[in-house]
Amino acid sequence: MGRKKILIVEDDPGLLMGLQLRLSAYDYEVILAGNGMAGIAQMRKHKPDLLILDLGLPAGDGFSVLERMRINESWSSMPVIVFSGRDRVGNQDRALKAGATSFLQKPVENDTLLAAIRLILKEEHCAAPAAPD
Repeated sequence: MGRKKILIVEDDPGLLMGLQLRLSAYDYEVILAGNGMAGIAQMRKHKPDLLILDLGLPAGDGFSVLERMRINESWSSMPVIVFSGRDRVGNQDRALKAGATSFLQKPVENDTLLAAIRLILKEEHCAAPAAPD
């Protein structure tokens, strides 16, 4: 079936690169976007299996991206992990009501993120990357 595609929409370049490295090591195809509008463009182009979405974004915050996704038939069923450093109270409920599949508070442990991804993508397991020689 091929590698699963994960789109990460995050405006922190360091976090974006770190997530790309971690998820690529687990054999996911990782697509990156630094703002909401770029995220929408990447969804159109790549048709990812999963979206990891920050809430505090320039050019369309995470909530506006969720709203656009849920009214677009092509993206309405795409699973979304909202990944945010914003105050959890209120934002988690609002994100889930807007159509997010899951909400993770930043910073999140690598194992927690991978478990959420595997659960959402219904993967039996995700082999750990091989240790370098």
